[in-house]
Amino acid sequence: MNHLPNLNGFSGKEIMEIIELGMKVKKSPKKYESKLKGKTLALWFEKPSLRTRVSFEAGMAQLGGSAIYLDISTTHSKANIKDETKCLSSYVDIIAARVFSQGTIEKMQSASKVPVINALSDKYHPCQALADMMTIFENAGNKGMTIAYVGDGNNVCNSLIEISKKLNIKINAATPKGMKPLLKPDLWTTDPKEAVKDANIVYTDTWVSMGDEKKAKENMKKLKSYQVNKSLLGSRYFMHCLPAVRGQEVTDEVIDSKRSLVFQQAENRLHVQKAVILKLLNIV
Repeated sequence: MNHLPNLNGFSGKEIMEIIELGMKVKKSPKKYESKLKGKTLALWFEKPSLRTRVSFEAGMAQLGGSAIYLDISTTHSKANIKDETKCLSSYVDIIAARVFSQGTIEKMQSASKVPVINALSDKYHPCQALADMMTIFENAGNKGMTIAYVGDGNNVCNSLIEISKKLNIKINAATPKGMKPLLKPDLWTTDPKEAVKDANIVYTDTWVSMGDEKKAKENMKKLKSYQVNKSLLGSRYFMHCLPAVRGQEVTDEVIDSKRSLVFQQAENRLHVQKAVILKLLNIV
């Protein structure tokens, strides 16, 4: 486990080890509070985020380490990414990068002396998928499940399909034709009702990803019938990686319902990312 660009290079066993360690860290945080003493994480951010930044910074602090936040828009945004990564990796023990392009992750990984974590790119969001699966296991177990993703087949959808395939969990996806995910789910359809028919969990995400604001009107038109409301959800669990646009991809009564797991998902980012860092640094 050298880097985490996505989950493709990880076996189902390795993924389960990360999730199980995340659960242990969550249950017994005191056991891990000095594991990263003297270690430093660099947060390379091309895109801002509340959950990603705070969960990584708080996670490092709670493990006894420290984090340095780098807003690339206010530093050397035009510098050569490989040169910058070579320098950065000589200062810190691990890097988490939230970027516009998956290609940036690959360049950083090739130049870095230390592990690089994909904290979000245009194609994948592996840390979110790990937190999602941890949340699912905590609430619905890990057998006989079907996840239905409804909406834009984006980076979150790709990583959710990737992790589901690795763990032999069935996943359906309902998206408009021009918004299919990069990876192939067990069932793809344009009909949300068909996707959720045999599902235990309904998952959605924002209709306009950060950096895609020019596509807002087009996306709204395509996704109008993909809203997760009470009728579509039924008695299933609801998941969303946040931030949510209430009244758009999800209604208030769904996101605030007892079947909503969204805030547990958000919390589990903290715990599972601690596990990712510990695993990549081989400190467990």
